[in-house]
Amino acid sequence: MTQMPPPGVPVQVPLVTEPMSLWASLQATRRNVLSIIPEIATKQPMVSGKTGKRWHMVMDPGAIRRMLLENLDNYPKSLVTKNLLKPAIGDSLFIAEGAHWRWQRRTAAPVFSHRNVMNLAPVMSAAAQRSIDRIRQIGPRAVNFLDEMVSVTFDVISDVTFSGDSTFDRDGVHKAIDAYISEAGKVSLFDILGAPDWVPRPGRAFHAGGVNQMKDMADRAIAARADRPAEGVPDLMDLLQVGKDPETGRSMSPSELRDNLLTFIVAGHETTALTLSWSLYLLAFDQEAQDRVRAEARALMTGETVSGDDVAKLPFTRKVIDEALRLYPPAGMVSRTARAADELCGREIRKSDTVIIPIYALHRNHLLYDSPHAFRPDRWEQKPERYAYLPFGDGPRICIGASFALQEAIIILASLVANFRFTAVKGRDPEPVMILTLRPNGGVWLEAEPV
Repeated sequence: MTQMPPPGVPVQVPLVTEPMSLWASLQATRRNVLSIIPEIATKQPMVSGKTGKRWHMVMDPGAIRRMLLENLDNYPKSLVTKNLLKPAIGDSLFIAEGAHWRWQRRTAAPVFSHRNVMNLAPVMSAAAQRSIDRIRQIGPRAVNFLDEMVSVTFDVISDVTFSGDSTFDRDGVHKAIDAYISEAGKVSLFDILGAPDWVPRPGRAFHAGGVNQMKDMADRAIAARADRPAEGVPDLMDLLQVGKDPETGRSMSPSELRDNLLTFIVAGHETTALTLSWSLYLLAFDQEAQDRVRAEARALMTGETVSGDDVAKLPFTRKVIDEALRLYPPAGMVSRTARAADELCGREIRKSDTVIIPIYALHRNHLLYDSPHAFRPDRWEQKPERYAYLPFGDGPRICIGASFALQEAIIILASLVANFRFTAVKGRDPEPVMILTLRPNGGVWLEAEPV
């Protein structure tokens, strides 16, 4: 159930105000992982407890810096997390560790250089134009804009990955990803606490058929590309195919290339679609902010969309997106298992303790943000402390596609708001629910009137 926020505050997750039993925690995580966060976590630097196993929730930026940077190897991603994602994306950049991660990161980093990301901006503007055309055709009636944002971001990621290659069945891959996220992505309390793989996870069913079909389609597209020279602006497949580790000269094999491309597709389109959906919800919630985005975009546009060159000239639009990512971070919680004893916030961390960064609570912590539950884009006139804001993670494993995602979100959001006025549908507020990502349960229902 959505917590009824105070007037002027957008929807939020109802957090726990009293200790929960193991059974109650299990039930809560099956419905919404974030609902097990104690409300006190928004007012303290660290909260510890025991729910069958010792755990700690860390909201202190200095302690988080230690986890993600200074003592990174002591807090690896759990085996559960890896096994959850491995059926779809293999041992790719997202879940690899150690030397295998480092060489892939070095190889892929140039793919997301500023120049390459800017070269792909016309694909984003073209997808925004198709979205504008679809919305205009629907007319001013209630529409679930979560669905539309999923469509437009999948247009982008499939085009910049496979350049509209006819051998790539985008509808088939889209359906396989949705099935995988909705079923295999149901995180349980056992996952958060780092329980062994043999502990049963109720309600989890891996859709191996859809995942294998997705891999087969990607393999065929990669094989077809190898038989013809690259044309026009290189896409992500072209760039990864010719990429080499600058230290070893190693290139990605076809299976490594496939797994990393699927990582970009699965992670890239889902998270950006959510960012845009929450941003539209917030702008419908705050019409004054929406007017400011519209005026900013229209001052630059020559057609119906903004361009890559316009992105740096849209500072308020960027603030709206930063604020949406603060209030509704796609990865609302991450969990690690300590390999060895450590100390965080002056508190003992024992080997095998579960250490959680509840990013949702971090971003709403009263020690770090004024009026943390309020939508205030202008708070971004000043950047928060480095490890107080983690929509893309941080440290060596910060999201490699962050600049790509931000550019895409700014282009699409500014273009849509320049052409339509979005208003909320009464009684249809979304409910923030985290399964694998923080989604607006029930959809984002808005009316879009041409302006």
